[in-house]
Amino acid sequence: MYEGKPSKLFARYAVPQMVGLLFNSVYLIVDGVFIGNRLSRAAMAAAAVSVPFIEILIALAMAVASGAGILISSRLGNRDSTGARQAFKLAIRVLAILGAGIVVLGNLFISPLARLLGATPQIQDEAVTYLWYIVTFSPFQLFSFLLGGLVRNDGRPKLAMFALAFGSVSNIVLDWAFMYPMNMGIAGAALATALGPIFSVLILLPHFLLKKGELYFTKDKVRPGEARRVFALGFPAFIMEFTIGIITFLYNFAIVRNGYGELGLAAYLIIGYLMLILLTVFLGLAEGLQPVFSYLAGAGQELRGRALRRFSTGTLLGIGVLAYGLILLGAKGFITMFAPGDAELVAFTHGRTLVYFSGFFLAGFNILMISYWQSVQQARSALPVSLLRSVVLPPVLLLALPPFFGPEAIWLCHSLSEVLTAGAALLLLRGPGRLPRRVTD
Repeated sequence: MYEGKPSKLFARYAVPQMVGLLFNSVYLIVDGVFIGNRLSRAAMAAAAVSVPFIEILIALAMAVASGAGILISSRLGNRDSTGARQAFKLAIRVLAILGAGIVVLGNLFISPLARLLGATPQIQDEAVTYLWYIVTFSPFQLFSFLLGGLVRNDGRPKLAMFALAFGSVSNIVLDWAFMYPMNMGIAGAALATALGPIFSVLILLPHFLLKKGELYFTKDKVRPGEARRVFALGFPAFIMEFTIGIITFLYNFAIVRNGYGELGLAAYLIIGYLMLILLTVFLGLAEGLQPVFSYLAGAGQELRGRALRRFSTGTLLGIGVLAYGLILLGAKGFITMFAPGDAELVAFTHGRTLVYFSGFFLAGFNILMISYWQSVQQARSALPVSLLRSVVLPPVLLLALPPFFGPEAIWLCHSLSEVLTAGAALLLLRGPGRLPRRVTD
């Protein structure tokens, strides 16, 4: 299952996960295209408010999936199928509890939640409408990512890719149906986004119910302290996934605070879609490699894990450089898709886009190193890098740079945080204890 050269393992595990996640990102982008063309700039700003919340949901699901997946793959590497199934069972139970809590609390406090996420009085009602659908259907969003991650750890990465892709395509079809023939407005866009993950869940469930692999439902008791281990191992993945939501949340406030208003929010929604594509490529490739890194560490094959890491580093850096070249050449056309009749918004967004992504070629390296260290249970390296690029450097830079360099400096902060984080990751990589230890349970 994990035999072959680094290039073969990369193609088998990293690429399908990247493709699946990319489809998932595409449906959020198509949402924006439909809203921008069918509705208004204010509606785009209202949809932007929900993006951090959606990213929080994905981060929670991927944290549990990653934490449980590390235990599952390392135990399969140690030939402990029973222990792997116990971790699987716990992951399902934990996410079911989280999903129920989100639905109840989210609906009770939905108006304050919209304001917390950055809704202004002018877009509050539309933001609440969009957010209600996302909150109410959130368990399906959670389980689509959890089951996809667990299927991948069970040796079927292509099934995970197909499930995510099918859910995304269905969302695009529903977007058109709800917003054009049925004329449901922003509620239609939100409902389409909420329903898409249901199809993914329906595709993934039979793998476990029909016992297609090592993971299926049993009556075995979960090991004591297992939940704590899952969260501890999955926390760097939570931060890594949550970075998109955190950055969007911080920028929404920085944009309003620095006087850009609805124009800035709408522009950042478009920039955020482009950011989502790039980070999804990097996240998908890195997360797709997690089962391989964990299995090789569990089987004591550290040298093969390091070889795969080196190959993946070069590949992700190359993708990052190519991506920025494409942004330089085609950003204006991408932006125009969202606001074909709004020349002011297109011009404003284009100028900030080139600055915003100037250091993004290093984001892939940072994400890969977090995923690698997490997969081999080196949290002391994974966690600080995760925190630096999410909750430490971006808010500090967003607060510190504008007073000295003016409000335009906010558009550089994300790239600068990736550059500084890459420097820290290199220091950790070259430091003592860089060889992964063998994973045992």
